[in-house]
Amino acid sequence: MSKDSRPLQELSENLEGSLCRPQRGKWKRRSSCSGGLDTENTPNELIQQWSPPHKKILTSAKGKENEENAFVLARRPRKRRESAAGLCWDSLPDELLLGILSRLSLQDLLRTSRVCKRWHCLAFDESLWHSVDLVGKAQLDAELGQVLSSGALRLRCPHTCIGQPSFKSARKLRVQHLDLSNCTVETSVLEDILSRCRHLQNLSLEGLVLSDSIIHSLAENTEIVRLNLCGCSGFSPESLAEMLKSCTRIEEMNVSWCDFSNLHVQAIAANIPSSVSHLNISGYRQNLTMEDVKAVVKRCPNLTNLDLRQVHNLERRLWIKCLIANGLRLTFDYVLYLYSDSVLVTTDSFPVLQQLSSLRHLAVSRCYQIHPASLIDFEKFLNLQTLEVFGLIQDSYLPILCKGLPHIQINTQPFSTVARPTSASRKDRTLWGMHCRLVYKH
Repeated sequence: MSKDSRPLQELSENLEGSLCRPQRGKWKRRSSCSGGLDTENTPNELIQQWSPPHKKILTSAKGKENEENAFVLARRPRKRRESAAGLCWDSLPDELLLGILSRLSLQDLLRTSRVCKRWHCLAFDESLWHSVDLVGKAQLDAELGQVLSSGALRLRCPHTCIGQPSFKSARKLRVQHLDLSNCTVETSVLEDILSRCRHLQNLSLEGLVLSDSIIHSLAENTEIVRLNLCGCSGFSPESLAEMLKSCTRIEEMNVSWCDFSNLHVQAIAANIPSSVSHLNISGYRQNLTMEDVKAVVKRCPNLTNLDLRQVHNLERRLWIKCLIANGLRLTFDYVLYLYSDSVLVTTDSFPVLQQLSSLRHLAVSRCYQIHPASLIDFEKFLNLQTLEVFGLIQDSYLPILCKGLPHIQINTQPFSTVARPTSASRKDRTLWGMHCRLVYKH
């Protein structure tokens, strides 16, 4: 007999013994009229024959465990009734519950997290928080830290007031695509967030006050492809140069209208990665020189989109010759913003532009020295697809120009889209062309 079955056998023996004890007392009372039989020597057969009939022990016919033992577990019938009624939520595996939770909206997922401890852990599983859009949420405090700590890969929350995210651990974040454009946030809070990032690929900090510490943190994100620092301030040329030397995979960079000196511009021109194909360095009338333009073109042979608006002190026709002379390779999607917002450009530059056979998109907005009647000359640009002439002609004359240039789309992009998360002309909620699954709806 195995050792495991001994406790059950002992329990069975104790139960049988307790059932037989009351019968021994009754036998003594009947022995006085039974012919003087000795109870100690009476066979067991006579004891069972003379004893009064006792109640039949109820046993369950189902289960091999009841064939030898005369007892039944009390909770077993209740379990059968529950299983017959249907499956219980607690019996579902985590994988199946995660599949169900992945179909919920952001609000429903947060409500679900308050059901119980298990559902709270499942509701904040990393697999459910890959992409989050919090546009419309006016104030973000602990929520931002919770979303980032939950393993968000894509987070969109521009134009938001950010307080203290209050991260509970010091571990690094998994976020890869982050849009904090024009947020109201203290520099120290931004330093805390970006110091935890090591896998950023797309980042927009447009309009924010930065620091050298933030730029040093960006330098550790060597996988950055798109970087938007439009309108930023607060960092030195040395930290900017260090970041550009480290982030060698940047393809699109927007450093327009920043609080830059000529040293900042020189740091960009001397250290810009050769991988850059889209560059917006507009807004520096007195700080961008011809030597800087030559250095940029020489370091970026694959440059296809260049925005140099508001560079006021250079002759634009010399720029075109400089770009061609330095071997600028023009691709099918070549975009030229050299002439926007310039008061020095005239119709004399048109023959030079016509030499760019791959030119597809051209912006001459607010170049007031170009007479509106001369815009019809762009019919000679057979490969030109879009033309930006904002501020040059009145809206009433725009249909006439469109009729004269039927193969060109007029005024399609009023703003530059270089490295920006979402184009100003688009109304969808995309993040560099990617959609977010969890969307805040107010």
